[in-house]
Amino acid sequence: MKLVRFGPAGAERAGIVDPDGQVRDVSMLVPDIGPAQLAPRTLAALAAIDARRLPAVDGQARLGCPVAGVGKIVCVGLNYADHAREAGLSPPAEPVLFMKAPSALCGPHDAVRIPPGAVKTDWEVELGIVIGTRMQSVPPGQALAHVAGYVLANDVSERSYQMERGGQWDKGKGCDTFAPLGPWLVTPDELGDPHALGLWLEVNGERMQDGNTRDFIFPVPDVLSYISRFMTLEPGDVVLTGTPAGVGLGQRPEPRFLRPGDVMRLGATGLGEQRLVCVGG
Repeated sequence: MKLVRFGPAGAERAGIVDPDGQVRDVSMLVPDIGPAQLAPRTLAALAAIDARRLPAVDGQARLGCPVAGVGKIVCVGLNYADHAREAGLSPPAEPVLFMKAPSALCGPHDAVRIPPGAVKTDWEVELGIVIGTRMQSVPPGQALAHVAGYVLANDVSERSYQMERGGQWDKGKGCDTFAPLGPWLVTPDELGDPHALGLWLEVNGERMQDGNTRDFIFPVPDVLSYISRFMTLEPGDVVLTGTPAGVGLGQRPEPRFLRPGDVMRLGATGLGEQRLVCVGG
């Protein structure tokens, strides 16, 4: 099942994608796709609906972030060995964790705003995980039972804020529009194995990233279990699992960064695509 949120920013409504790819309005049954709707019972009830009988949504409707009420965004850094190497770092012995602000969330086709003074804005295509039930010190073998679904994500980063402003990665990670998610929230039964997904990203039509989640250093169950030892993951929380090689910082002979007018296009197996135009802040 693929769930969406459509409509103007701040006034999105719940939608579901039917077997033909048509977005249907399900807001008369559930008001939104947020923490309460991510419970297994509610997701099962939505999956049982004949989506083709629901009202069709205009194909021009804006798609928003596919999950509402996100409490926190927990990110894993350097989770692909090739990305660690291009950053000049050794693969970590334990997952590297940092946070993105929920205020950074935006839709899959919204403009990405390069903030004032930013000179090294970068791209990172990632697999995102949406939590459906509370996780606290959960062992790896039970971790996937707590997943409501998966999303395509772009961990947009301002490297100068991240690395040159006195420490703490969060400074370069949480700017407004730096966390585009979607287009869909895809349930685990539809996506299949999260460790067999191709990920790619283009800038102005040039392929920059082309990886696969089979190359994770720390697989999804281990990542979720690890995070749950240090903080409770609540329904609606989002976990970003790291990016493969090909980010702007790693380009040779010189790094390459985003400028107003640049267009990012990215996708992942079973998770759809994003198209994001960069604008000045």
